[in-house]
Amino acid sequence: MIGVFKQKSPANILLLLIVGILIKLPAFINPHPAVTHSSDGYFYTRIVEALNPSAAGFPLLYPLLAFTLLFLQANLLTRFINHHRMMNRLNYLPGLAYMVVTSLLPDWNYFSASLLANTILLYILPAIFNTYNKPQARGSIFNIGLALGIASFFYSPIIFFGLWVILALSILRPFKLNEWLLCILGITTPYYFLAIYLLLTDSFSWEVLLPQISIGLPKIKQSAWMAGSVFLIMVPFLVGGYYVQDHLRRMLIQVRKGWSILLFYLLIALLIPFVNTGNSLESWIMALLPMAAFHAFGYMHASYKILPLIFFWASVVLILVYQYAGPGW
Repeated sequence: MIGVFKQKSPANILLLLIVGILIKLPAFINPHPAVTHSSDGYFYTRIVEALNPSAAGFPLLYPLLAFTLLFLQANLLTRFINHHRMMNRLNYLPGLAYMVVTSLLPDWNYFSASLLANTILLYILPAIFNTYNKPQARGSIFNIGLALGIASFFYSPIIFFGLWVILALSILRPFKLNEWLLCILGITTPYYFLAIYLLLTDSFSWEVLLPQISIGLPKIKQSAWMAGSVFLIMVPFLVGGYYVQDHLRRMLIQVRKGWSILLFYLLIALLIPFVNTGNSLESWIMALLPMAAFHAFGYMHASYKILPLIFFWASVVLILVYQYAGPGW
């Protein structure tokens, strides 16, 4: 399976779809409703309210939407890695790695605000990279901020990725204060329009306008299944990180910067679950995009070819055992 996805073939898109359906089949057998929290963004709340009547008559609606978003994200991540030549050759391993790691826990396959916001982050990520060596990027930088501001209307903690956007711009571009201010202006622009709408409809409220933010420790239920999933996420990530470091000398400077930005992306994503904490794990999905990229690099460049096979098939076995012999989805 790893060898097949090491090639860039259009048929791999269909194969990735088939693999995704097979390892996520319980999500369709036991449909789960949309995940909602009191801190969900304004847009997400309205979307769920609009879809709930349809979902009542067609329970597969939310699983289908969640799978579509996951499959889209897997392909966007693959396209990003290939377009920017983050590896030695074009391949579909990032998409495969993403579909596998998101199947390790059922929470990452539910329709949620964080899953929707994750898709917008995959627009922001390549948009930031495209500003590299671009003399006039003010319009692009404003659009990046605007996209992040809109994403916060779906999932408010994502606003903290503004720190990552500023950091990424400082890595890719010379310091220009006006560009940073444009980015901040873009982030706040959706809130200006929402404030105007609320005023015109005589429903202005600071609770609606401002994101609800609270800091605390995530409430994670410990189990052997959780330990196994974390192990199969972290160890391939560390292996991939080792091989990224080992290949840095042979990478183009923009590729080296790219892997640094993905690492900072991961650090911010790991802080998100501490914002608006709850007893579910949906918010951790944001960390899986950069994780999958590092997994894919390890799959491609591991010196011992048996290692990627062990990690991949161990993950598949854990997923199937969890689904059919364990707690299930």
